[in-house]
Amino acid sequence: MEYQGFRDLIVYQKAYTASLEIFKITAKFPPEEKFSLVDQIRRSSRSVAANIAEAWSKRAYPKLFVSKLIEVSGEASETTVWLDMSKDLHYIPSVLYDSLIGQYDEISKMLTSMIHHPEKFCH
Repeated sequence: MEYQGFRDLIVYQKAYTASLEIFKITAKFPPEEKFSLVDQIRRSSRSVAANIAEAWSKRAYPKLFVSKLIEVSGEASETTVWLDMSKDLHYIPSVLYDSLIGQYDEISKMLTSMIHHPEKFCH
């Protein structure tokens, strides 16, 4: 498949959409979480999409591309920890949690595939 840019990547689209969803739901978190959990989960979820874009710009250098994707995978994992906390603190319902965790599981699988097969994206 020929990609015109990072916005063509399904993994980017999924990460971007998930980060928007997280932004919306965290607006309803308790005020005392504004500078802690809300900031953390918003930062990590946004970082997934942003760093996919950054990795894309490094695809002329496969090792740099893979290294950046490994960082992205870490941000996705961090986001799932904040989602776990959000559910366990009863800030989000289980149905929404399950949906978001499912999205991040899929994003993580896609990132792992990209890490193991950079030749499909690098030139």
